[in-house]
Amino acid sequence: MNSPNIKILMNEIGRKAKAAAEVLASTDPMEKRQALVRASESISDNKTKILDENSKDIKKAKTSGLSGAMIDRLLLDSERVDGISTALKSIAALTDPIGQVISEWSQPSGLNIKRVRTPLGVIGVIYESRPNVTADAGGLCFKSGNAVILRGGSESSYSSMAIHGCLVDGLQSVGFPAEAIQLVPTTSRDAVSEMLSMIDYIDVIVPRGGKSLVKVVQEQARVPVFAHLEGIVHIYIDKGASLEKALKVVLNSKTRRTGICGAVECLIIHRDVASTIGKDVLRLLIEKGVKVNADRFLSSLKGTDLARDEHWGKEYLDMEISALVVDGIDQAMNHIKTFGSNHTDCIVTEDKKSAQIFLNGLDSAIVMHNVSTQFADGGEFGMGAEIGISTGKMHARGPVGVEQLTSFKYIVSGDGIIRT
Repeated sequence: MNSPNIKILMNEIGRKAKAAAEVLASTDPMEKRQALVRASESISDNKTKILDENSKDIKKAKTSGLSGAMIDRLLLDSERVDGISTALKSIAALTDPIGQVISEWSQPSGLNIKRVRTPLGVIGVIYESRPNVTADAGGLCFKSGNAVILRGGSESSYSSMAIHGCLVDGLQSVGFPAEAIQLVPTTSRDAVSEMLSMIDYIDVIVPRGGKSLVKVVQEQARVPVFAHLEGIVHIYIDKGASLEKALKVVLNSKTRRTGICGAVECLIIHRDVASTIGKDVLRLLIEKGVKVNADRFLSSLKGTDLARDEHWGKEYLDMEISALVVDGIDQAMNHIKTFGSNHTDCIVTEDKKSAQIFLNGLDSAIVMHNVSTQFADGGEFGMGAEIGISTGKMHARGPVGVEQLTSFKYIVSGDGIIRT
């Protein structure tokens, strides 16, 4: 049973968020832009403080035995703090979606009908590890006219508080209520349970984290959820693949940053090129320090380990990958449909017909052709940033940016029209 004090705290946060959302719904777009630019500047001005607070989180993470991949997600350096500031400026520069006319038409009766974008209201974001989510989620929700309640993980608490303070600086510099972007001031899990049941205050929950977090949210939430499931990302090397492109795409997809959801976790290779392109790609991965769990055919390659059943459909988030050989594109797609998570999947091929079969035949949120899967990111899609990659099909799918954080209403007008 949740603590009465936590319940009181979360209800107060919810009440303030709802009041702030009413203010944001009719705010001047230029004022929102100014607030986000000021927040971006505050991030830059407070870089030293943010890095100092992050060092506390890193020290705590190492003491608690957090994995290397998770520590990489948590780690901030000067370049990453600059990236957070730049992302906020990019969000500020986006076209304001609120009030945008999505479509307009007239009826024979004389009705003029417009479908117009509106905010969702109050968004709850529950996330782990990555402190940049504090800025990305706060900025995107604010830009789209929504108030947001952020509940970061305990492992990033110091970093998140420092970044949140910069967001509040930006809001208040333009006269917005600080309650438009709130950070839950406790790491108690009871706060998460409360958020999942706050139907009077929160309009949608966005979970961003591991499988266990998302499962808890989906099972317990009484509030609608934008699901961000595991990034069990596959790359299929077709028989028509270019060796040069296969080497570049696979290496970048796996090793650029192993701890992000767009990192490839399984390599599927057409049998016709398994002994040539396939083994060349695996040799390169092994040379770069990647552990390869391969099927019986590929495990003959020096440096690989024989894969077990649990390696198929596994999200490693580390320097580790699964690899198997298939007889054709249909078998590759069946493997992805069986073990994938509908997040991101890619084909490497010069054969346009094979590419179209793959791109049209898979129902993942993002499907790619000859592209590193590390591009599965809202910022790289021109969205400024993202709250997460939604793998569901209702309302939002793929990178969740400002447009995905809106709903719409119909504005109907006429000249004294009555229905007979």
